[in-house]
Amino acid sequence: MQTSYATSGVDISAANHARELMKDAVQATQGPDILAGMGAFAGMIDARGIQQMRQPALVASTDGVGTKTLIAAQAGRFATIGHDLVNHSVNDLLTQGATPLFFMDYLAMGKLDALQAATIVRGVAEACRSVGCALLGGETAEMPDVYLPGAFDLAGTIVGVVERDAAIDGSTISPGDVLLGLPSSGLHTNGYSLARRVFAPYALDTVFPELGEPLVDALLRPHRCYLPEIQTLQEHEDITIKGMAHITGGGFAGNIGRILPEGAQAVVETRAWPAPPLFQLLARLGQVERAELYQALNMGIGMVLVFSVEAAERARHVLPELLPVGYIREGNGVVLLFDQREQ
Repeated sequence: MQTSYATSGVDISAANHARELMKDAVQATQGPDILAGMGAFAGMIDARGIQQMRQPALVASTDGVGTKTLIAAQAGRFATIGHDLVNHSVNDLLTQGATPLFFMDYLAMGKLDALQAATIVRGVAEACRSVGCALLGGETAEMPDVYLPGAFDLAGTIVGVVERDAAIDGSTISPGDVLLGLPSSGLHTNGYSLARRVFAPYALDTVFPELGEPLVDALLRPHRCYLPEIQTLQEHEDITIKGMAHITGGGFAGNIGRILPEGAQAVVETRAWPAPPLFQLLARLGQVERAELYQALNMGIGMVLVFSVEAAERARHVLPELLPVGYIREGNGVVLLFDQREQ
């Protein structure tokens, strides 16, 4: 039997077809400042807009969507997983005050399905357009024997920019400051290995009374992007954001701890806001300990912001959806308060 690339499991024609299907969506994200994009060996962007800034600093982040891809594949829903990836990445930039410039995606499958791949990348492109970010390029890889049939992986790199003197690094956080949180839309892109284990006995179309919708809808709701809310706060000169923590893998302690200076301890009052129904359901069915929940999940808070007391009051007036999360006191690290007990 004659051996070829196709018989080895890599179909170049499928890759070419996928590129044609996604081309228009990708190019729609690109303005005149994109000098080389899809099809080139490397993307190229005109930097003159950046040079007009006083002290531009580039900010970059790479991440993926984890095992949420397995639920998307199981449900046959691929249109929103790209939004998860881009929104997660934009939020990571926001923690340092940066706004997005361009994005690069990486999609890998065991056997390339052109329509499925194009649907995923079109979702990436839609999310990029919504935040004014160019999808500069990417990679679609077919890797038989590496990924199980039907499985895929999705990751990306985002690059943004911020004025150096406007960058947010948490260095001014001090005792007496206040922690406020922006609500999440669901699990976002973390904790899905735990969620899949807990919900494994149930069909994805199960409608739990607590949710009032099919389980799959709650699990695949896209990661919320906080760019509009942060930009709204930044329009007010009397509201200074001292620090921001994107509540992703590692939960509250793992992420808030990354922005705290020496001598500042964050106290998270877990009773200060109600956990949304999906988290309560997961905790009940899986008999998951509370400490584990706040370590693995966002528990309804996707972004934590640190303000002075005065700025916090003004911020809640501008964004009433901001929820109390806790406060800063002398010490180090992060303490989670459960029923007046510290952990």
